[in-house]
Amino acid sequence: MKLRALLLAVVSLGMIGSANAADPAHTTIRIGATSGPYTDQIHYGIAPVLEKLGYKVKIVEFSDYVRPNLALSDGDIDANLFQHEIYLKRFAEDHKLKLSEVIKAPTAPIGIYSKRHKKLDEVRAGSTVAIPNDATNMARALGVLQQIGWVQINPNANPTRVSERDITANLKQIKLVPLEAAQMPRALDDVDFAFVNGAFAIASGLKLTQALYLATVPDSFLMVLAVRTADLDKPYVQDLRRAFQSPEYKKALDERFEGYVRPAYLK
Repeated sequence: MKLRALLLAVVSLGMIGSANAADPAHTTIRIGATSGPYTDQIHYGIAPVLEKLGYKVKIVEFSDYVRPNLALSDGDIDANLFQHEIYLKRFAEDHKLKLSEVIKAPTAPIGIYSKRHKKLDEVRAGSTVAIPNDATNMARALGVLQQIGWVQINPNANPTRVSERDITANLKQIKLVPLEAAQMPRALDDVDFAFVNGAFAIASGLKLTQALYLATVPDSFLMVLAVRTADLDKPYVQDLRRAFQSPEYKKALDERFEGYVRPAYLK
């Protein structure tokens, strides 16, 4: 009986150890993210948790919204954190990629910024407004412009695919200037107003509190951690999920990422 009890104890310890150890088939996790707040979230909140489990974490920085998904699909990285659910689904569909969401993450909201004006009501006929030129974020920006009363959008248009063609009335007679999202902070020197995604705003030194308007963030626009669909059930992906749900990550958010919109599990 004593021998049997000893064997059970050894087995139990082995099971506990395996639950708190790195996936032996995947001990290095390469996570891609756009430079700024999302690489910082990984560095300060996620990597320390994974490293305690025995993983080596490599953060790969990107400066655009195209390469992170292509790199993930090609196996150059193991996960990425830079996009919301709608963008992920649309990009995967358009490029025939098999990518899936693992978990949602805190998000720095898109906002309207200006170096020339202190209030939105300073808009005038001919004011230039820079908007993202990628389809998903353009739709998001145009939706905000309708909310603040600068344009009207065709009510029959798909809200996730709205483009300039769907504008039925330019109420403030503004001039839209489509640009790459990463270029928006620099564009502030040349336009009256610019839609700047939260990640690029913070990376460029802007504060969320400087925005003249911050968009509300529904669940579908929260950032997501994405992986290859075939890897969803692998142990290292489950460890990634647990890292995002950990008290250590929440503490890092409380200390370093004030003002971010959080998913329900982190509130």
